[in-house]
This record gives sequence, C-alpha cells and structure tokens, in this order.
Amino acid sequence: MIRLSNVFKVFFPDTPNEVCALQNINLHIRPGDFITVIGSNGAGKSTLLKVISGEEMVDEGSIIIAGRDVTACPEHLRAADLGKIAQNPLSGTAAEMTIEENLALAYLRGKKRGLGLAVTGNRRKYFQEVLAETGLGLEKRLQTPVGTLSGGQRQALALVMATLALPKLLLLDEHTAALDPQAAQQVMETTACLVKAKSLTTLMITHNLEQALSYGNRLIMMHQGRIVLDIAQEEKSLLSVPQLLKRFTQASGAVFADDRALLENGGNLFTSIPSVNNVRDKI
Repeated sequence: MIRLSNVFKVFFPDTPNEVCALQNINLHIRPGDFITVIGSNGAGKSTLLKVISGEEMVDEGSIIIAGRDVTACPEHLRAADLGKIAQNPLSGTAAEMTIEENLALAYLRGKKRGLGLAVTGNRRKYFQEVLAETGLGLEKRLQTPVGTLSGGQRQALALVMATLALPKLLLLDEHTAALDPQAAQQVMETTACLVKAKSLTTLMITHNLEQALSYGNRLIMMHQGRIVLDIAQEEKSLLSVPQLLKRFTQASGAVFADDRALLENGGNLFTSIPSVNNVRDKI
C-alpha cells in the first residue's frame, strides 16, 4: 500500500543549524494497518507525516502510495489519496460554513464539480447517517455554523470529513493533543470506530503512551530521525508503559524524553524511568 525506502530529510543543510530529521527511513505500511507513532523530542514524527503528505519533500529516497511513485509530487497531487487531521481543531474545518456545507466540500473532494447544488436531499440524508455514527448528535445540527462547535466536536467532524472519500491513508498528527481529556477520549473512540468500520489504513502520532498501546495493530518508536522499534499487535498487547520505555532504551541507547508525554502520563512515567535527573537533562 505505502512504502518509504531509504528516506532522508535534512533541514538547514550546510549551516550551523543543520538537522537531519529523517535518517534512512524504511517503512512498509500494509493495507488496513493502524500504526501508532511515538518518540522522543525531535524524533522526526511530524516530519514523517509531512514527507508522506508532500508538505515537505524528501532529500533522498522514494515514497510509493498505492503503487504510484509520489516522491516528486507536490502536496496537492497527493491530496486525493490522503486524509489528514492536524493537532489544531480549528484547522480542519471552515468555521463560517455550516456542518452540512463542510461535509459537502469533503464529499466532492477529487470529483468533477458542476453548477449543481452541493447539498442535496440525498446527500443531506447521507451526512446524517455518517454523523450519527459519532454519537455526538451532530446529525441533528446540519445547519449549525461549525464555528459554534466545541473543539472536540470540530475534531470529530474533521475526522468524518477526512474519511468520507475513503482515503488510501489517514494521517493523524496528534489530533487529540489540544483537547481536554474527556473530549480526547471521545475523539479517539470515534477514530477507532471509523478506522474499523471503513478498514482505513492509518498512521497516528501520539504523545499518550497508553493511547499508543491501546489503539492500532502496530506501534513505531522513533529516535533522532530513525525508526528504532516496530512492534506488532501480538507483542504490543502484552506491553505496559514501563516495559515499552525499557524496550525503547534498549533499542536506542537513550532514555525516552518527550515533554508532552511526561506531562500527559504524569508521575507514572517518571517512576518507570531509572533516572529522573537524566530525563530532565534531556528536556
């Protein structure tokens, strides 16, 4: 389905600020994979999603999506194959437009457009059906301006929009990080429901280690631009957070240090790491 081969990405090359964000990344994403991605600060997680989507171009290597080499394709030429949700709930929807108008835009994505109505009676019925699956009651508020929704509701709507056209790959870049815990849990449940119901191939970055273990059939850990662990479902289901951190240290030779992960997991994460001072030195 999706294959990255020998991918390198360097920012600010040949300057004192040079950073090798991705180093020799080789990744095969199989149809139906739901991969969670975690890693230490500056590991290259977001850059990985950006080179797949075309927001950033690779310096070396190749990217294949559904049998098509998209390595040199800009972002807009990959958009029809990809669905993407960013961290900011405000970025995936148009605030001034209604819920049904936002959904109509997503529905028509990649299709030929004429002068007909974007929201028809049949489409409105379909929108109600897909929104009902989220359990948020949005199917009863189709004429509501999206700007009046809560962050969690907007992110759930963005998820429905991103998956409406059945993308070949769904990219989730910390899509629950800006939400309160209750809303984040609700959005994750919606995510899992949509991914399963539509058999979507998914790549999800998260700073929540419990979330990374609970969702998906594969877990990837990154460090300094490299993939240091690729754990299958059978092994992942048996791991606790402390065991996962131990595996990371064994594979990378470093202590896991991620600011947001430390905050989200609180004291539980600190007690699972041998040297708290070492972690703080790396932050």
